[in-house]
Amino acid sequence: DFGCTGSMISCHGLLITNHHCAYSDVHSASTPDHNYLEDGFWAMNSSEEIPIPGKGVYFLRKALDVTEEVAALQAEEKAAGRNIGFRKLSSIIEKKYSHESGYEASLSSMWCGEKYYIFLYEVYKDIRLVAAPPVSIAAYGGDTDNWEWPQHKGDFALYRIYSSADGKPAEYSKDNVPFSPRNILKISTSGVKSGDFTMILGYPGRTNRYNSSFGVNYIEKVSNPISTSIRREQLDIMDSWMNSDPEIRLKYADKYFSLSNVQELGEGEIFTFRRYGVTAIRSNEEIALQEWINADSSRRARWGSLQDDMKSLYGALEHLEKQMVYYRETLVRGTQMFSLSMRISNLLRDCQPKKGHGRGKMGGRKAIADSIMIYAPENDYFMRSTAKIYNELDLRVEKDLFTYNFKTFISNMDKKYWGDNITEMMDCFKGDVNALINYVWENSYLTSVERFNKYISSEHYSNDYMEDPMYKVIQSISIGELNQFKTKIEAEHGGNTIISLERQYTKALYQMRKDKGEVQYPDANSTMRLTYGTVGPINPSDGIYYSEVSTTQGILDKYNPDDYEFTLKERSKKLLDAKDWGRWGNAKNGKMTVNFLSNNDITGGNSGSPVMNAKGELIGLAFDGNKESLCSDAYFHPEYCKCVNVDIRYVLWILDKYAGMHWVLKEIGIE
Repeated sequence: DFGCTGSMISCHGLLITNHHCAYSDVHSASTPDHNYLEDGFWAMNSSEEIPIPGKGVYFLRKALDVTEEVAALQAEEKAAGRNIGFRKLSSIIEKKYSHESGYEASLSSMWCGEKYYIFLYEVYKDIRLVAAPPVSIAAYGGDTDNWEWPQHKGDFALYRIYSSADGKPAEYSKDNVPFSPRNILKISTSGVKSGDFTMILGYPGRTNRYNSSFGVNYIEKVSNPISTSIRREQLDIMDSWMNSDPEIRLKYADKYFSLSNVQELGEGEIFTFRRYGVTAIRSNEEIALQEWINADSSRRARWGSLQDDMKSLYGALEHLEKQMVYYRETLVRGTQMFSLSMRISNLLRDCQPKKGHGRGKMGGRKAIADSIMIYAPENDYFMRSTAKIYNELDLRVEKDLFTYNFKTFISNMDKKYWGDNITEMMDCFKGDVNALINYVWENSYLTSVERFNKYISSEHYSNDYMEDPMYKVIQSISIGELNQFKTKIEAEHGGNTIISLERQYTKALYQMRKDKGEVQYPDANSTMRLTYGTVGPINPSDGIYYSEVSTTQGILDKYNPDDYEFTLKERSKKLLDAKDWGRWGNAKNGKMTVNFLSNNDITGGNSGSPVMNAKGELIGLAFDGNKESLCSDAYFHPEYCKCVNVDIRYVLWILDKYAGMHWVLKEIGIE
């Protein structure tokens, strides 16, 4: 899946996207002495551009309907008595088209297999950072303003793509030259007004607009309330430490940014699903769906009991699903101790002989068959990967996170899911969670860089590694074991799974709409899509009206030097106070537009997408949605779902007045 969308704006490989899409790259390039997140990065010539290892830019070159070819392959495999899943199917089809075309091929399914398309991409891998404003500009308002309106973010970044001398994709080399794209977007400086046509081309990542009422209810009432509550506490812990130390802020900035985004999205889904009654909307659609199914004997045979089966299985799994969310959010995702523990597990596995695997006492998980002598420094990947984890964390923060996560786990997980190790340790400490946590933290080689380095610098048996208290806690339970409980419940319900039932639901809904001649689009799946709409205001709730644009005045109104999210660099403040908008301001009212609203239908993956006018000219970049749009994974509300865009004129003003990047303005045709 593509993380974001970008667009070409010069004949010399200049690409524009969102700053939040570049955030990880800016973060990884930053050091305490050169903190590009806080200070911004501006290459004043091509030699100052920063190469970004591992970065790739994908250009779509062709899309082909291969539905019939896939069906023939599936029939052939079935006739031979072989089962072919999507992974194997993709491998066969993609290998064929990649070989024939010379491009990278990606097979995508639409409507759960009703249609299949192959997408062919040319991938460029020499990507260099050109410009990124400081977070005080790019992410002004931070977490507080995320998913809100009005916003005042200069959310953009510039990269340059390099190619071999003949214009072909190539790995990084000082001999590479700026890539010459087939087409570029012309930039419009005319501005926007209410009613203007807008279209957005990009790669929306994922939607579930064919989700059943049972699936929507699960998100609103079961999973999101747990995950958002836990993530909020984790964010508060990180935020407290980040406010106390600039170095901790730099270390955790990327993680905090990512977690905050999904946490607020989850809260917004609960709010909008409830406000708009999305579950009820789906339930009403399902009445019509059942009537359509019942009207035909073949449809009754295929889908007659589908909705009853879904209701029964969702109900039976609800408690276990809650347990799985608690486990994932605390012991798996909530602490870096999980990542370190998994590195140890991989080290032990790599040292195992090819044959002779057995079982050991690790909470029921597959363990090491024999105790083998291990000298960790001989494993280069282990050494590099663990060093990277330790470099990116602060163990004081991690102790607070582990303490919160483990207490939350113990308080909410049924004891039967704890696993042997945690159960034995809790019994040993007579249920005193604080005593257990302190013991684990003080005695694990994973919770101290000094202890870790000392431990791995000498030989130890594999069994010794497994006796580490933190390792035992993390390895006490696995998602695989929880899935075994799930499989048992599914077996009691005819072997159905939620995924298989939701797939059949999508197929039934698709066929009904097709039968009725209704135009329908497939769920987003990171393939190129176009959405069109208009610029316009919003009346989000009773008695509240918001204009379609925000201006620099809002930045000054929100300015608070004592609040990190609403502070400004001295240079920014002076420029805003001076109100020198130059050619980028609105001549009629003397204001500078920062962001604007449109009713385009976007989702994750669309970030950085070009917002174009009726002439196909670039007028802005999509970067966010409003809080009222956070139901859009399952339901697009025609009145309340809005797209938040940064005005391209504000971008140009920053490049011109703040950064002084006149060479870039000249390159993109702005004299």
